[in-house]
Order: sequence, then C-alpha cells, then structure tokens
Amino acid sequence: MAGAIVLMSVGVWLRRLLWFAPKSRRPGTGLTPMDIRRQEVYDSFAPEVEARTVMLGISLDDAFEERSAGRHEIAWRMILLSAAEWDGMAKIVTGMLAVLSKHLPGAQVVVTPRGIRSHPFKSKQMVDYVRMHELMDQLVFSSHRRFQLQLRLLRRAAEIVTGEFRHSCRQVEKTGDPSGEVWKEIDLYFHDFDLIAKEALLAFRALLVCLPLTVLPQFSADLNALLYHRVRSRPVSVTS
Repeated sequence: MAGAIVLMSVGVWLRRLLWFAPKSRRPGTGLTPMDIRRQEVYDSFAPEVEARTVMLGISLDDAFEERSAGRHEIAWRMILLSAAEWDGMAKIVTGMLAVLSKHLPGAQVVVTPRGIRSHPFKSKQMVDYVRMHELMDQLVFSSHRRFQLQLRLLRRAAEIVTGEFRHSCRQVEKTGDPSGEVWKEIDLYFHDFDLIAKEALLAFRALLVCLPLTVLPQFSADLNALLYHRVRSRPVSVTS
C-alpha cells in the first residue's frame, strides 16, 4: 500500500511539472529556440534545401498533369528531366547527413532525436525498411548512439527510394510503356523522398542547437559546400 501511494505521488508531481512547464519545453511541443548565430547557419542552408524539394515536386506534378491531359510522351519526358533534379537533391540530402555524422561527436549536450516511424511512409520498400529500424531503436538507450543510427537510417532511406525511382525509369526506357502502376510508384517514391528530406532537416536543426559556437563556421561551410547554383539568394556569412 505504501509503495502504491509513493508511485501515485510521483505521478501527480510529474504531471504538474509538465503542465506548468513552458510550452516550448514540454515534450513533443515546438522546437528548441535558436540564438542569432545558429539561426544564421540554419537560414543559410535549410531554405535552399526546402526550395529545391518544392521545385522537384512542382516538376513532377507538371508531368502528372500532362499525363492526365493525355500527352503521355511529353509527360514521360518531364519525368526524365525531373530525374536529374532528383539526383541532385539526393546528393544534397545524403551529403547533409554525412556532415551531421561528422560533427555529431562535437555536440556539447546529449542530443535527443525525434523517433522516425514507418506509418507516414507509403512505398512498401520504405515501410519495411523503417519498421526494421524501429525494432533496433528500442534496443539502443544512448541518445548519441540513437541519433547516429537515425542519420544512417535517413541516409540509407534516401539511397533506397532514389534507387527505386531510377529503377522505374530504367524499366520504362526498356519497355517503352509507362503504365499506370509505374506512375503510382513514382508518386509514392517522391512522397517518401520529400518526407526523408524533411526529417533530415529536423535532424540538422536538432544537432545545430547542441554544437558549440566555435565550430559553427566550419559546420556551415561544410553544409554550404554541398550547394551548387543556388535557387535562392546567397546566404549571410557565419563569423567565428
């Protein structure tokens, strides 16, 4: 009886603690605020990635619209043109994740990564892959180690979904028949790729708030070296 009372008391205390905590610091609500210098690093890179992902989505949407209008040959040519943009985005996303892995050991505090779950993904390949990761994630307790595994998951996921997209394109080039099933697969692959890019940016932000100020210039330089022919204006420089 005494043990039960103690447990109930602790539960009530924790509930009150979470309730009266500032909203920005409650579990699962909002993002950790960034100071000006970290915001500069984020703004010099993340919006460019977001803009390129949107542009890729628009290109693919245009191809789907051409197909709906019955202009199948033009539609497929647009898919092939979008493939070059996709490859460029895949290199940026995987490169970003490699930079995060490089700088992870320099994090000042323990990084608590946001868990990645399988249910938001739509392609069978990604659902199966992320489900396997969910099982592994339950066996790892170190926050740094979990974050490292998450970066590997995202990098491999980007490679998988990009490979599947390329495979679909090659199959159509061989057969000359872009069936409805192929178009459906491409739609699912881009949905998952877009989700991977967003998760990668969340990981970037999570690590950014944990790095010491002294490494920010090099961190920013490593990230911005991945970008060529920017679609947005040049970023402000990050000083040491």
